[in-house]
Amino acid sequence: MFRNSAAKCVHLVGALWGRKAGASLTRCLHQTQVAETNVKDLAPPPTSPPGLANLQEWKVTQGPQSAAPVADGRPRPAGVEISVQCHPSQLIMTKRLQAQRLNGIDHNPWVEFVKLASEHDVVNLGQGFPDFAPPDFAMEAFQRAVSGDFMLNQYTKAFGYPPLTEILASFFAKLLGEEMDPDKNVLVTVGAYGALFTAFQALVDDGDEVIIIEPAFDCYEPMTLMAGGRPVFVSLKPSPIQDGELDSSSNWKLDPTELASKFTSRTKALVLNTPNNPLGKVFSREELELVASLCQQHDVVCITDEVYQWLVYDGHQHVSIASLPGMWERTLTIGSAGKTFSVTGWKVGWVLGPDNILKHLRTVHQNSVFHCPTQGQAAVAWSFEREQLYFGQPSSYFVQFPQAMQRSRDHMIHSLQSVGLKPVIPHGSYFLITDISDFKRTMPDLPGTADEPYDSRFVKWMIKNKGLVAIPVSIFYSKPHRKHFDHYIRFCFVKDESTLHAMDEKLQKWKAELK
Repeated sequence: MFRNSAAKCVHLVGALWGRKAGASLTRCLHQTQVAETNVKDLAPPPTSPPGLANLQEWKVTQGPQSAAPVADGRPRPAGVEISVQCHPSQLIMTKRLQAQRLNGIDHNPWVEFVKLASEHDVVNLGQGFPDFAPPDFAMEAFQRAVSGDFMLNQYTKAFGYPPLTEILASFFAKLLGEEMDPDKNVLVTVGAYGALFTAFQALVDDGDEVIIIEPAFDCYEPMTLMAGGRPVFVSLKPSPIQDGELDSSSNWKLDPTELASKFTSRTKALVLNTPNNPLGKVFSREELELVASLCQQHDVVCITDEVYQWLVYDGHQHVSIASLPGMWERTLTIGSAGKTFSVTGWKVGWVLGPDNILKHLRTVHQNSVFHCPTQGQAAVAWSFEREQLYFGQPSSYFVQFPQAMQRSRDHMIHSLQSVGLKPVIPHGSYFLITDISDFKRTMPDLPGTADEPYDSRFVKWMIKNKGLVAIPVSIFYSKPHRKHFDHYIRFCFVKDESTLHAMDEKLQKWKAELK
């Protein structure tokens, strides 16, 4: 690329005539017309002046069509070779480098907060991953996959390792009430993230509208935009609570009239996340029936992100919208081994759905990643086979794990209240959010940029001054709605006991400072 840029920086014999070695090419790229030249060589110069060790030398021959006098009247004979030294960083591309679909989605708030956390002595309760070991049976399954059959080091079928697609079809057929063909109704992806990306690329076209229920995991909007779609947002809103009571995620609801108003003739898909990240809301059957009726009425596909389906608390039940009458035919159900078996680094996900929709995702898949790592798929298949044997029994991981995480959730809720944070009790997922309205009233002028939401400034203050990492909830909202929800922050409670005790120590120190 840069060789071509050097070749187009000219009339070299005129514009650069008499220039000293090391002179900048930037100005000539802007001030001269492009003439055909030939780059003969590209090599570092034999010597470079002090401080310019990265200079490179281009030997350029002037094309015959440019053999004309320059502005100062001196001729520019054709075929003259001159050498030009400059830093590669001074060369400017003459063509747009990035694709337009990347406009406006390059900033990732996670990078910023992870970097800030790494610079301080903190307890990281921001990122959503367990910091404890997966269940023994999953670890043993992965070890078996790595050290057993040597053919697991090779390619498997593009759309999924057969034992995995078979157990997924068998396992979820019972839950969804649908007969499932492992070759037609299951696609294995690089994590749930890969399933989401594949779905958006397969179904969303230029100008299509995608309804996103907020708060929403922050990849839904950029994935819609990258596919050429237009995100349309509708927010869950909390109902008033009595003074002194803690809010609950089930108290956050959709306005049926507002939701219905978001559907138009251009609506292609609706994205549902239950249990919800970051709120922890588990959508009720009644709420799902409302969404289902609107999707059917307007002929809309439902993309449902159900990665936390096994993590529900307080007797709540997860209901898959695909199990409702008339919804299997228009629903893509996305799951994650990372969240199912506490192995987020394995990056094994899947999407379930009818063949007439899933075939389009297979087209994207085969022309992008094509194939997912075989050994991870084998380990997930064996883990599901184990769970199928114990499903619903006390020894099932899907029974034991949510019980343990409910205890961790309750521990965190109690601890956070000690410093004046007001948790919103989640009924599912890895996360809870806390209301920081009191802090916003008493310390409103925290450092930050003029347009930075308050919760973002509060989290940065808390990292630097209190040693606790959370995530601002405003990043889970579209820009127009952030100002209405900038008084919440998100914590992850799916952590080891030692991490929760370290949190307690930070909070006790904070509490002492309040006296």
